[in-house]
Amino acid sequence: MSDHFDVIVIGAGPAGYVAAIRAAQLGLKTACIDERLGKDGKPAPGGACLNVGCIPSKALLDSSKHYHHVQHQYAAHGINVSGPVSMDVDTMLARKDKIVKQLTGGVKQLLKTNQVEFFCGRGKLLPERQVLITDADNQQQQLSGEHIILASGSIPIAIPNVEYDGQYIVDNEGALEFAQVPQRLGVIGAGVIGLELGSVWKRLGSEVILLEALDELLAAADQDIAKTAGREFKKQGMNIRLSTLVQGAQVINGEVIVKLETKDGEESITVDRLLVAVGRRANTTDLLADDTGVSINQRGQIEVDEHCRTSAENIWAIGDAVRGPMLAHKGSEEGIAVAETIAGQAGHVNLETVPWVIYTDPEIAWVGKTEQELQQAGVAYNSGSFPFAATGRGLAMGDASGMVKLLADAETDRLLGAHIIGPNASELIAECVVTMEFAGCAEDLARIVHAHPTLSEAVHEAALNADKRAIHRAN
Repeated sequence: MSDHFDVIVIGAGPAGYVAAIRAAQLGLKTACIDERLGKDGKPAPGGACLNVGCIPSKALLDSSKHYHHVQHQYAAHGINVSGPVSMDVDTMLARKDKIVKQLTGGVKQLLKTNQVEFFCGRGKLLPERQVLITDADNQQQQLSGEHIILASGSIPIAIPNVEYDGQYIVDNEGALEFAQVPQRLGVIGAGVIGLELGSVWKRLGSEVILLEALDELLAAADQDIAKTAGREFKKQGMNIRLSTLVQGAQVINGEVIVKLETKDGEESITVDRLLVAVGRRANTTDLLADDTGVSINQRGQIEVDEHCRTSAENIWAIGDAVRGPMLAHKGSEEGIAVAETIAGQAGHVNLETVPWVIYTDPEIAWVGKTEQELQQAGVAYNSGSFPFAATGRGLAMGDASGMVKLLADAETDRLLGAHIIGPNASELIAECVVTMEFAGCAEDLARIVHAHPTLSEAVHEAALNADKRAIHRAN
């Protein structure tokens, strides 16, 4: 086996393995290094996303949604389930694990099919584009490359005085493995991870308390969408406490005592399990030896330019380890762009049109600017919105909460932002992303024929409403 490559990728998450595959497709001799092992002790490329993030959480969200629908929504369709409905948590977790294993196995096969040499171990960049690999048995080997792509991903952020123990106080990975439904679940952080995993266990019967230090819910989202989300989550029985700072947590007699600081003073709550979901940070600890020439900023991120070049020649960095949103699809596109740039092509990623999605029920998705951002920037805009409750498809599905909101430049009509809360928002946002990528206008969306009856008609009507000519609502 050769120890010199055209491209060496450290990390096999959605950024790393995609970069490796694309580089190999372009005729570059490529290696990919990743240390993650699956529950069976075998290599499990795919990063946090496939193993302990995006995929397993969506599997549990889907299972819990079915369970909730059987209990609360099927009767309205005339479907009667005799006897009490129960959830077998072991079966639910086994299904999740099966999906994860299938997908990580698929990544291994893709790497092999594309003739990417895979090395299982921890990669560390040395000077002169050398890479040291240390495996689980502490055996080491060294590779060299013309180009190195750093795709080391991210890890959960810990907070002071709240120590993980893997049983009572857990990170997102631990919250995917509860052997039984906690009677009381505390969640620190009402962001994407907290809302999604809180939703899973709330549907299964937990009393969920989300503790958010900020004064508003989903501060990064458009506030019309965030306020709608807050109302929907409240209807579902989610207890979201804003302006609540966690000072510490302690496990006593099988319960977690959480000390809080609120606007009304200090207090404490008692829960059975505590999930810390305050975000993630770049996983760059022990990634670089001295004198590599790669710069790390104060947040622990690798410094890169707009093309993902680091401060060292032929060293690149992508995904969660660099600036921009920590999203799998953003990392994948950066991986493709870097591989194509290395091969002499023109790689490109527009960070302004990366869509965000929260897979709660209702789903939340957005792309581009929020109304608050446009106001702060002094940009004149037109706003158009439309509720799913006025769509035939939404009502027929029995899932018509939420709305679509579009923001367009007041002078040019160019679409500046799209914000959706409602059924299938994760899919509906793509139409708006395409429009923005092609510098399209709200009128473009308004003049495109949308099938009837569909949820996408809400996008169509919101675009019409931006020009005050919606058909199925008062303008």
